[in-house]
Amino acid sequence: MQSTPAIGSRERRERIEHLATTTGLASVDELSKLFRVTPSTIRRDLARLTAEGRLARTYGGVMPLTAHPEASLRQRIGEAYEAKQAIARAAAALVEPGEHLLLDAGSTVGALAHELRTAQDLTVATTGLTALNELTDAEGVRLRCLGGDLRPLSQGFVGPLAEAALERLTFDRVFLGTDGIAPGIGVCEADLAQTRLKELMARRADHVYVLAHAAKLGRRPFHAWAQLPAGWTLITDAEAEERDDVGSTVDRLRAEGAEVLVAPGIRREGEDGAWHGHPEGQQSRERADAGGEAGARRRDAGAAG
Repeated sequence: MQSTPAIGSRERRERIEHLATTTGLASVDELSKLFRVTPSTIRRDLARLTAEGRLARTYGGVMPLTAHPEASLRQRIGEAYEAKQAIARAAAALVEPGEHLLLDAGSTVGALAHELRTAQDLTVATTGLTALNELTDAEGVRLRCLGGDLRPLSQGFVGPLAEAALERLTFDRVFLGTDGIAPGIGVCEADLAQTRLKELMARRADHVYVLAHAAKLGRRPFHAWAQLPAGWTLITDAEAEERDDVGSTVDRLRAEGAEVLVAPGIRREGEDGAWHGHPEGQQSRERADAGGEAGARRRDAGAAG
């Protein structure tokens, strides 16, 4: 963002509200630089806007009350950062050279794409700009973009063009993001275009993984849901087993037949910076691959239908 000339406090608050409404993001640091005032001044502005019912506070900033109830990718990219990195490393450890992968949009799947930059002999298709940008110059990755209608907030493609592309492809593994997971319901997104696409993505892969940190387990932020095929795998962080309120959700997911993989907090890169798997990755892969034949049958059945 470029800085603006000095303005009065009332006009500044109006501009803050406009930015939050049009971009879905208004962070203290960015607004402080944009308006050339101190962070404490911005915080007072945000407190007043919140008190007046014009915006809703978030960690580090505000978001609009009605125009964009869905947080933007820029807002989410810094949330639960360490957990997302651990989840991404665990997910990358499952991947074998020569595989064809399908990556969803979202910040956690984007972190996985970053982990795959040094991978060799992979074919990756994606619906997300984050993964696309991460892998554009990865020498060992053949990259495909499914295309479609771009959702600015999630930086992901949806719609009939993306769905038509999926009908012509199959994958060894698909890695999905989500805004929330509820036992007995499925995975939650902001609109039906996203949930429809996720269901189609899941049908085209032998192995289905959902990447979600602990705070998303049991959440129901929206009213659009995708149901996943039997035998899918949740990859989450260690906090999922430490929090009582989340542990019951994990237990119910397991009881429903989902595999739950808790990401270890171990660096995956070796001293040479090359792509290596976690020691735990082989065990995780063996568990996750146990449903491989069933996944292939689901894919073949879908193609036949």
